[in-house]
Amino acid sequence: MDIAKIAIRGSTQEHLEIADIRDDMVLMKDGSVAMVIQVSAVNFGLLSEKEQEAIIFAYAGLLNSLNFAVQIVIRSQRKDISHYVSLLGQEEEKQTNPLLKDQIKKYRGFILQTVKENNVLDKKFYIIIPFSSLELGVGSTAGGLVKRKNNTLPLPADTIIEKARVAILPKRDHILRQLGRLTLRAKQLGTAELIELFYEIYNKKGANGVPTTDAKNVSFEKMTP
Repeated sequence: MDIAKIAIRGSTQEHLEIADIRDDMVLMKDGSVAMVIQVSAVNFGLLSEKEQEAIIFAYAGLLNSLNFAVQIVIRSQRKDISHYVSLLGQEEEKQTNPLLKDQIKKYRGFILQTVKENNVLDKKFYIIIPFSSLELGVGSTAGGLVKRKNNTLPLPADTIIEKARVAILPKRDHILRQLGRLTLRAKQLGTAELIELFYEIYNKKGANGVPTTDAKNVSFEKMTP
């Protein structure tokens, strides 16, 4: 039984491009590295005309300031409201006022009907800062492909991470400053947060048991200067 589990685990890992997640970065098998920044959203439609113009101007400044490639990821998940509905049910049971009890019941029914008729989605936004194997000095040579098939990094992991950190940190700081001009909250995901994120992506259900959307619903856009 243990041998079978080990074999299955090894087979699964061979199909993943990720070699390790450490030091708040994602290390890929080809020696490339990625840093993930999670960014808040703003309801553009609720802003005044002047506020919209300021946001557009600041966003244009962000794009024009980039002299390196980044990737924007928009990830949609179906929102889990079962806990909220359960709380409403508990409040309904505890309520002694018949009028309030009926209002809570109708509201809970409205929420359930809304979820039934519409997909309630939770969208999260990420900016990915890559460090390619070319920057590492490792090209797509035949030798590099052989190493990748053998799941062997082209250089020691510590060396790759250190080189990536030197290259990525100034880019991260620049993007955080520009996002601040957009009045957006942004933070670099730590190791534990990255592990949880990729666990949810590669599993049909997330860590909290909520079904995630299919990969086709994940939007990627690469921006180059």
